[in-house]
Amino acid sequence: MVSGEAKSKASEKEISNGENFTLHVHKKDRTLVTPAGSTKKELYYLSNLDQNIAVTVQTIYCFKSEEKGNEQVFETLRESLSKVLVDFYPLAGRITFKEGKLIVDCNGEGAVFVEAKADCEMDRIGDIAKPDPSMLGILVYNIPDAKNILEIPPLVAQVTKFKCGGFVLGLAMNHCMFDGIGAMEFVNSWAETAKGKTPSIKPFMDRTVLIPRNPLSVDFVHHEFTDLDDLSNTSKNLQDETLLYQSFHFNQERLNHIKTLAMKDGALEKCTTFEALTAFVWRARSDALGYDMNQQTKLLFAVNGRSRLEPPLPKGYFGNGILLTNSLCNVGELLSNPLSYTVKLVQKAIKTVTNDYIRSAIDYFEITRKRPSLASTLVITTWSRLDFHSTDFGWGEPVQSGPVTLPQKEVILFLSNGKEKKSVNVLLGLPQFAMERFKDLMEI
Repeated sequence: MVSGEAKSKASEKEISNGENFTLHVHKKDRTLVTPAGSTKKELYYLSNLDQNIAVTVQTIYCFKSEEKGNEQVFETLRESLSKVLVDFYPLAGRITFKEGKLIVDCNGEGAVFVEAKADCEMDRIGDIAKPDPSMLGILVYNIPDAKNILEIPPLVAQVTKFKCGGFVLGLAMNHCMFDGIGAMEFVNSWAETAKGKTPSIKPFMDRTVLIPRNPLSVDFVHHEFTDLDDLSNTSKNLQDETLLYQSFHFNQERLNHIKTLAMKDGALEKCTTFEALTAFVWRARSDALGYDMNQQTKLLFAVNGRSRLEPPLPKGYFGNGILLTNSLCNVGELLSNPLSYTVKLVQKAIKTVTNDYIRSAIDYFEITRKRPSLASTLVITTWSRLDFHSTDFGWGEPVQSGPVTLPQKEVILFLSNGKEKKSVNVLLGLPQFAMERFKDLMEI
């Protein structure tokens, strides 16, 4: 057991009928869950695709079964976590630095596990698609006084029981350990183990398949690392001002309407939902933030490189198989041109991501050790294709699941609307003045 304080935390939330509701959660001392069997003790290699996204991602899963209470949930999740950590052993280690790069010390110290109890029924936390970070943050354990990611274990789990028999699993996982696909495969393997099943996907652990080339060769311009002059002072506004978080729902009808707007001038042969929505949101956010028309703005978004690499990454690859691709555009051009113009920029950025481009980006980081610059930048992360909603630890699929907050202020998340794969929730945070303008631009 690791020392820690057992105490109640509280968050106040105003619910729809005007009533102020305070969520009280009593957390026990944190414990460490170690792998149930012997594991390798090694320094575990993280590829250059892992190095640039070392942020903690917090998610919650809400479970409520009509047939089964939550009496055994602490024991079930703790014991199954111990078992699944045998295969996913780096998650029981600690992140450290070696020669200017992140690496995992697989010391078997253990994942952090916290038992907690809430003094209310689970439905009082409301719809998590409309995020309230101060409320939902209580359902995820934060390491006290951690100054940086090296002081935060790569996997932290909190299980909170509610009086109704439901429970919430709150996870804090470092993105350098895996991308969304890898995280989903880990959580689903844990869930299968909790039900006494053998995980359906075994992790492929060797990240050296993405080792830099010898000799190194940077064959492309990598604008994702380019520092832009912040003529509009937007970065300071995002850091200094309190952000309002809001989720915007795009059903099939609204998504089709945006695609129609993009296609109507005949400049595009075809257009996907992702391309149209990304272009629409990039323009709207740039407008809402009041950028100087001469400001250059950058769009960054993740492209799954698993099948684009030669050879493709193996099934079950444990790590990041995504690459941040980019597009640069002058704000005046972005806003004065039709939506099809922006869609073309997005399409070009996607088309850029080939095996050669990914290998060039890996080599670029090896030479420069640069991180992507986020000045005057929008980062879009897509979770809408991830199947987190099917995770079942033995209490059925989640009633709801999603992020606690955004990992960085420049990020917008595209989320699926529950099991409804054809709808997208767009989650972002903006200063109040910008959010009001953004809301108006969403009325189409």
